[in-house]
Amino acid sequence: MLAAALLWFSLPRRAIATAAVPVWTEVAWPFPVDQWGKGKAFRCRASDCGAEVNVYLRAKIGFCNCTTGVADDDDLDRMGDLVLFGTAAPRGTGHPISVAWMKGRSRAYVLDAGSRSGKTAISIVFNERCDMIAATAVLGHDRPEIAEPGVMEFLNSSTVMRWAEVTLGL
Repeated sequence: MLAAALLWFSLPRRAIATAAVPVWTEVAWPFPVDQWGKGKAFRCRASDCGAEVNVYLRAKIGFCNCTTGVADDDDLDRMGDLVLFGTAAPRGTGHPISVAWMKGRSRAYVLDAGSRSGKTAISIVFNERCDMIAATAVLGHDRPEIAEPGVMEFLNSSTVMRWAEVTLGL
């Protein structure tokens, strides 16, 4: 116990502060412009997240069902951005999520073996009235259930919330 306390107090404060905190860096949007325009792209390096995670965000204004939002997996599949990554197969059923005050769904997918982007993806779609945000996390491993809590924490961060408020005109 004494040895652990001595080790704790001898660590530099920066090492303690960043040891368990993922570091997300904005990177260039890597996809051609389509009907939804450019989005935002962020990367968390393997040294910070355990494995490299890339998150891609896009707003889709007026695209969501104003009454039901993202009600089921069919809505999630239709509204998400998995088309940017080629063929994807669901790993199971999705589940409800919350990002700040917004509700939506999340579901894990296996990407086509030929995908250069990664092995698996998590499609997360959430809405504010009739507008929605499609978030896609692309992972270089086959354990999306391990990465999802960190991705959800990032989606709830001030970085993403500021972008969402500006983009959705809130």
